[in-house]
Amino acid sequence: MFRMLEKLDIDGTDLRVIRNLYWDQTAFVRIEGQHSDFKPIKRGVRQGCEMFPDLFNLYSEIILRNLDGISGLKINGENLNNLRYADDTVLNAECGKKLQKLLDTVDLENERMGISLNVKERNVLSSQRNPLTPSAISLAKAKKIKQVTKFKYLGYLITSDGRCTSEINKRIAMAKDTFQKMKPILANRNISMKTK
Repeated sequence: MFRMLEKLDIDGTDLRVIRNLYWDQTAFVRIEGQHSDFKPIKRGVRQGCEMFPDLFNLYSEIILRNLDGISGLKINGENLNNLRYADDTVLNAECGKKLQKLLDTVDLENERMGISLNVKERNVLSSQRNPLTPSAISLAKAKKIKQVTKFKYLGYLITSDGRCTSEINKRIAMAKDTFQKMKPILANRNISMKTK
């Protein structure tokens, strides 16, 4: 971990703070007033630790930098092989073979960093005329990834047909519902409201 942070030019003082917080730490278990022996804490981030988001972002940045040079989607001549926001990541590729290469690279780097990802949260969405077969994409450890026809990313519904119809209909329904809830309030103020 520290070699990785040093590569990012993290200040020596900050490295010492992280080392003191997370290295050579021990803990014990207390049951009915009795204490167990102290045991070393080998991995993980303390619950509620304010440094966790920063440490997570540093790790994911290093992992995803290894995707540079692997082709994804070409948009305006730029290679776009991943989208990231906090802990949500989308890998983009033109075909199943290229997507498999992206997945293999991410899995290899995760393993090297000692990070494991939740396989249940991984999905493949094919938005082409000839959809991928579900068995076309697999993880490095031979686990198949579920193919879906839609998924949510940052609150927006993305569908395999590439259309926004479902998302627009959902938002119109939410707006209508909100207006219906406002009718009693507006009626008390003698305000008329017209909706289609």
